[in-house]
Amino acid sequence: MNPKTSVLIIYTGGTIGMVENPETGVLEPFNFDHLLDNVPELRRLGFSISTMQFDPPVDSSEMTPDLWCRLVHIIADNYDLFDGFVVLHGTDTMAYTASALSFMLENLDKPVILTGSQLPIGMLRTDGKENLITAIEIAAAKENGVPVVPEVCIFFQNHLMRGNRTSKISAENFNAFRSVNYPALARAGVHIQYNANLIYRPQLRRPLKAHYLMDTNVVVLKLFPGITPQTVESILHIPGLKGVVLETYGTGNAPTSSWFVDMLREAVERDIVIVNVTQCSGGSVQMQRYDTGYKLAEAGVVSGCDCTTESAIAKLMFLFGHGLTPKEVKEHMACSLIGEMTLPEEY
Repeated sequence: MNPKTSVLIIYTGGTIGMVENPETGVLEPFNFDHLLDNVPELRRLGFSISTMQFDPPVDSSEMTPDLWCRLVHIIADNYDLFDGFVVLHGTDTMAYTASALSFMLENLDKPVILTGSQLPIGMLRTDGKENLITAIEIAAAKENGVPVVPEVCIFFQNHLMRGNRTSKISAENFNAFRSVNYPALARAGVHIQYNANLIYRPQLRRPLKAHYLMDTNVVVLKLFPGITPQTVESILHIPGLKGVVLETYGTGNAPTSSWFVDMLREAVERDIVIVNVTQCSGGSVQMQRYDTGYKLAEAGVVSGCDCTTESAIAKLMFLFGHGLTPKEVKEHMACSLIGEMTLPEEY
């Protein structure tokens, strides 16, 4: 191992950074300046490891786009000083943060690996140490001097997943995350086995371009049997609303009631961008397959293909935040910007 390889660990908050106070027995955040004292195994990696932390730490349920911007600032300000970055994050909104960072860190050519744990790092059965150690190894990994995984990823329970393809699927199991519509980029067993052909690599090496503008005038509208016109109307008429992630059934199906389709069409005519994603954990929206989906397309709804809800909402915030017109946002939502979706011709 190259002892000069350097990794910056950024602790935002979350379960992984908790230790038990020996006097009170209460779990509390530990000072990451003393990370090597709490995880002495890191000394054996042979890397130069530095740490930064949010003060105070933030529970992931409190994560906001402003905090995403803080993360981007830290990475951008330290980009030339480190070979890779590990972001320690609470699990609840980790997939949202990973998706947002994938758009906000344009021309990224170094690893940004998010990880965390289901049990605090100070507990005997914690999954935190293994997640942290392996995430650091991946962030530091190079081949012929080039980073092996130059993209934003989530590493959890032996699987490295593209960040904007990943969702949290369990609040109980150590295997808390899944990338259903895109294969794992690597699996960590006795050795870390990388799937090199699946890893996103920029075609041209350009300087990192950090973005900080996010527009939160977006909403998720999840369909359910019995949803009322009043509910849909109230959501589609939220003051300042610009974008909607519409969670439909199956392959992008929705009620064909005239009131529903007419409300969507009217919203599109008011320049609200509506993106269709499936409620299913796996699979893709195919709006031409059934009449119910076709009517949405006729109303001007955009297919999100196999994009996750987390990625679709972050992408809308990003595009509107940078002043794109509704027409431009629709065009970009139908394209894969950074490997976040599989287009129909790719199946």
